[in-house]
Amino acid sequence: MSQTGAAPILEAADVRKVYRTGTQEVEALRGISLAITPGEMVMVMGPSGNGKTTMLNCLSGLDDIDGGTVHVDGDDIHEMSDAARTTHRAERMGFIFQSFNLIPVFSAAENTELPLLVTGVKPKEARDRARAMLDRVGLGNRFDHRPTELSGGEQQRVAIARALVSHPAIVWADEPTGNLDSQTAEAVLALLHEVHDEGQTLVIVTHDRGIGATGTRLVEVRDGRITYDGSPHAADLGAR
Repeated sequence: MSQTGAAPILEAADVRKVYRTGTQEVEALRGISLAITPGEMVMVMGPSGNGKTTMLNCLSGLDDIDGGTVHVDGDDIHEMSDAARTTHRAERMGFIFQSFNLIPVFSAAENTELPLLVTGVKPKEARDRARAMLDRVGLGNRFDHRPTELSGGEQQRVAIARALVSHPAIVWADEPTGNLDSQTAEAVLALLHEVHDEGQTLVIVTHDRGIGATGTRLVEVRDGRITYDGSPHAADLGAR
């Protein structure tokens, strides 16, 4: 649940993003403004190619922006150097991707501890915290397994463990159930709801109307603009 009266973790104002190919320009984001407070579970929906993933990448600092500002914990992340922004992401953000983005030659534990090692946590502490988080997501017997030895659902649980291990301010998830069968997707979604119930702030991009209805807040993106921002229950999800 969101913390009533809490200061926003993230404040984005008039964010713009332009993709350029030769002489052509495509305005992917056309003035996105958004504030996210601690404890929210924000679902981001909208038609394919309308800016959902671009918004996630720009608000998290994975991509540069062409206008506007994004403040996380009061700091303008796009005014930081690349190195400082990378460290900030590792310390304060977690990421879950549709394609898992695990390193194939690393074990589950090695993949999970990466954000900690990036920020200078000592190897033994990083490994202990990684194992504890893998336990938390139900993979206590898979520490030493590589991604190819894990099912899709298990790989996504490793990705969730990696996203959570640094106790981030925000977890960003881009179609986290997109590569999973319906039963496995339900289990992964249930896990995300569990960590949200424990206080984790999440922003989840999804095309699934059923998933979109389960958050505390729904944001719809169309043509690079936010066209709805409010209660999932007040939205006409059937028309989206």
